Amino acid sequence: MNQDKNSMTTDLSKKTSDEIDLMDLVIQIWRGKWIVVSFVAVAIILAVIYLSVAKQKWTSEAIVTYPDSGQIANYNNAMGVLYGLTPSSVPTVIDVQQRFFGRFNSAISALSEQLANQPISEKLTIIPAVKDQPTPLKISYTASGAGEAQKTLTTYIQQINKRVVTELDNDLQTSINSKIEDLKQDLATQEKVAQEKKDLRLKMLNQALIVAQESNIKNTLVQQAETLSEDTLFVLGSDALSATIKNEATRPLPLDASYYNARQALMAISALKSNPDSTYALRYVMKPDLPVHRDSPKKSIILVLAVLLGGIIGAGVVLARNAIKNYAR
Repeated sequence: MNQDKNSMTTDLSKKTSDEIDLMDLVIQIWRGKWIVVSFVAVAIILAVIYLSVAKQKWTSEAIVTYPDSGQIANYNNAMGVLYGLTPSSVPTVIDVQQRFFGRFNSAISALSEQLANQPISEKLTIIPAVKDQPTPLKISYTASGAGEAQKTLTTYIQQINKRVVTELDNDLQTSINSKIEDLKQDLATQEKVAQEKKDLRLKMLNQALIVAQESNIKNTLVQQAETLSEDTLFVLGSDALSATIKNEATRPLPLDASYYNARQALMAISALKSNPDSTYALRYVMKPDLPVHRDSPKKSIILVLAVLLGGIIGAGVVLARNAIKNYAR
């Protein structure tokens, strides 16, 4: 029993001692409150100075997605005319939209890497606006000012859009020129073949005329000339053959429908005119915004930390000073 009482007395004594020590610390700090306040004030002043000289960071954001059908109408119509002879090869509107936006995405991602690898790096970030979805894209740019961030992001997006549209327009012009040359060669080949056919027919008619003259066949011996073969044309008689040969020279070339389809396509493709100024590789869901809150430095957080740090240092100085005085006694 005596041991239990002694133990309880000891615990109570320790507890009382701890409480007295804690209260003593609080009293010491309170007595040196002006020192603590001075350190807090100095910390706040230093924080304000830091906030005034620290480099600020503001981020402007934009959200972009596939261009509308109207924004690529000129290019899409040109592709329809270009592949008019092979309708199955004509790209759909969705194909054209993906082609433009995919090229834009690749180009602006490359620009982001280039800016990050500069001696003075710039932060241009491209991420999906919707998780696990390729579109739309959120593009953000960080600068030292809100207006600068918005202006620079707008400039970069416009530059990439213009570059993509120009590149695809140049590709289109190359395809148009190539197609025109192909059609011209095709038409020239068909005309050459048709001329050869005409010359061959004239040779056959002249040969048949010689045979008819040598056979003394002047008048036609058959009722239906359509059934005659090349070897039996002489039965038409020399009079009919002479008239046919005379008219054959002024007869148009024997050209089929494919020739005229090709000529129609050539005229349509030759009339194509690109209009890159009305073509866009993207559509804004949200244009580059003007940021309201800066990313860093955070004014409220820094001031709170300054107060806490100043208070801790000030309290430490007060307690250390009192400890030195007690030790000296």
